[in-house]
Amino acid sequence: MAKSVHGEETKAFAARLRLALEGAGVRPSPSVVAHEFNLRYWGKSITAHTARAWLAGVAIPMQDKLRTLSDWLKVSPDELRFGGRSSSLDSLVREADPSLGELNLQDREMLARYLTLQPAQRKTVQEVVHALSVAAHMAAAPRHLSPAAKQPAAPPVSPPRRGSAARPAD
Repeated sequence: MAKSVHGEETKAFAARLRLALEGAGVRPSPSVVAHEFNLRYWGKSITAHTARAWLAGVAIPMQDKLRTLSDWLKVSPDELRFGGRSSSLDSLVREADPSLGELNLQDREMLARYLTLQPAQRKTVQEVVHALSVAAHMAAAPRHLSPAAKQPAAPPVSPPRRGSAARPAD
């Protein structure tokens, strides 16, 4: 029985690790994880085999390595190790806009930090997000061209061939 509980824990950890890697834009490959991890960890480096064990749900890293992973992937060590997601926050987001789906670890952590801000600071963040949203919408919208801009451009002029000199007009 203890083995199956441990197996469930390691599988759940592997799923959270993959989610955190994807949220950070990192390909969940053992060689990529080992290389990137070793760039940040000051202890004995890990092998791709160790990273594969983490990703396959065979092993869970020790606390020092878990901290390095969480710092690198910008997630809390507790959430990476044990889960503990805020389902109420996810449900609020889905109620507001069902197309958003679930929040990833980075989104939940960012929202938790946002909620610690003073009202004036929150307003500033809201204005920045609104401005970025408007800019993204404008960049994605097709631009309407003026009638002059719709006219085809003149065909390109090819350069003179090598060895042929331009003759003066008579």
